[in-house]
Amino acid sequence: MAGLSIKERRYALEEQFLSPYACRSKDTRGRARGETPCNMRTEFQRDRDRIIYSKAFLRLKNKTQVFFSPEGDHFRTRMTHTIDVSQIARSIARSLALNEDLAEAIALGHDLGHTPFGHAGERVLDSLAPGGFSHNVQSLRVVDVLEKEGRGLNLTFEVRDGILNHKKSGHPATLEGRAVSVADRIAYVNHDIEDAIRAGLLREDELPEEDVAVLGATSRDRINTMISSIYENSAGENRVVMGEKEAAALEHLRSFMFEKVYITPLSRREEERAKRMLSAMYDYFIGHRDKLPRFYRGLAEQFSPEQAVCDYLSSMTDKFAVAVFNNLFVPRSWALTQSDVEED
Repeated sequence: MAGLSIKERRYALEEQFLSPYACRSKDTRGRARGETPCNMRTEFQRDRDRIIYSKAFLRLKNKTQVFFSPEGDHFRTRMTHTIDVSQIARSIARSLALNEDLAEAIALGHDLGHTPFGHAGERVLDSLAPGGFSHNVQSLRVVDVLEKEGRGLNLTFEVRDGILNHKKSGHPATLEGRAVSVADRIAYVNHDIEDAIRAGLLREDELPEEDVAVLGATSRDRINTMISSIYENSAGENRVVMGEKEAAALEHLRSFMFEKVYITPLSRREEERAKRMLSAMYDYFIGHRDKLPRFYRGLAEQFSPEQAVCDYLSSMTDKFAVAVFNNLFVPRSWALTQSDVEED
């Protein structure tokens, strides 16, 4: 490979080692807006870097995964969930000789549009917005429209497609996108179990015995079992699938978590609080568009007030949402100025 640039060497290595079903970096369908190529990085590597340095990615560290504004240092946030998904997706991609750079970029961007207060916040905005709200659609809107002060990140087709289609109901165009979709489910079920045990909502001996027998008693064992199952059932094939036994155990564990953790009297009370806050702010900003930050006022004129308010509310971290709500609705002896509670 003497005489080849760093990027050309990467292309050559992909040709030599990647599966016939992998998406090669040189074969990307490109970007909506043409750009001068980088001499060192592939287009998927550039996308990964753009996502990491985006404002939306930085905000993930203060967004709820399952537990609202957790005080403990070791509860997952949307950021740590994203890192978990990235690691698992790369492991799957590596085992199947897929494009790790593409899988990583999709994983890092898949939740950029998530609301504050986790899926509770998503359900609230979905009930309020005329066209509904879904975090995968909003994540694509973040990278296409909202980042870089309205210019977007101009990501490649393959990364955008993977972000949009990462939910279980989606149909990614690449195997790397499918790897991220299954990695997302593997990650959140396993780390939500750990967080629920840490919070005292579950005991390890309460996990369904039949699922533990199939997948393992620890998070590490379960993740290893599922990745191994994907390899055994997908290597050399145009697919990314888990074995029937392991897939059924994962879905049963997911249902168990809904019953024991996700939908409980405690979680419903927390969701009701999130609903009251987000509903009040939604109605307020719809009726007072002049109180939106300047950037979102521009979006209201370009798209619609409802879309702009959803853009603003979904961009908020948990603590920022509480601060804005308090500033608008909670009487106090002193008030924050608007600049104190506006995002940069």
